[in-house]
Amino acid sequence: MNEAPPVSTIPDQPKNCGLAVWSLVLGILALALVCIGPLFGIPAVICGHLAYSRIKRSAGALSGGGLALGGLITGYLSIALIPMIGMMAAIAIPNFVKARNTAQMNICLSNLRQIDNAKQQWALANKKPSTDTPTAQELDAYLRTSFTTLKCPAGGVYTINAVGEEPACSIPQHRLSGTRTGNSL
Repeated sequence: MNEAPPVSTIPDQPKNCGLAVWSLVLGILALALVCIGPLFGIPAVICGHLAYSRIKRSAGALSGGGLALGGLITGYLSIALIPMIGMMAAIAIPNFVKARNTAQMNICLSNLRQIDNAKQQWALANKKPSTDTPTAQELDAYLRTSFTTLKCPAGGVYTINAVGEEPACSIPQHRLSGTRTGNSL
């Protein structure tokens, strides 16, 4: 009554090589995470080569040659992207710096225009000549915010100057380009 289980005639399936799987996973990560791709690409190539050699030596006991090949391809592609990333960074970084400097200068010029408008309003309201210089507290009434809150984003310091002169920033490139000769009242 106790019969032996039937003997299977299906041959044993070869096991997947773990290194091949890791090679492919690391290769995909290397391509997906472009900026840090070489950190994953180099191990993907190493695991791919090791897996490929183990699969060949196993005489059919291990499978996963396609996985190892995929890991090798994606690993080498991520390593090949290193020079392109460097070139893109060499182009992009100076442009970002230039854009930041331009934005800081534009904010500073906007602040200088506000100060200049406040000076003109102060001179008209108080019947002052173009040679008089208002104080920061006197300009506060004519500014949207306090004079002390107007700051040059690049770290420059503002000088109010006389009513007939434009206000100035201590950074040489931050200058109003108007050619005002001054108002005499």
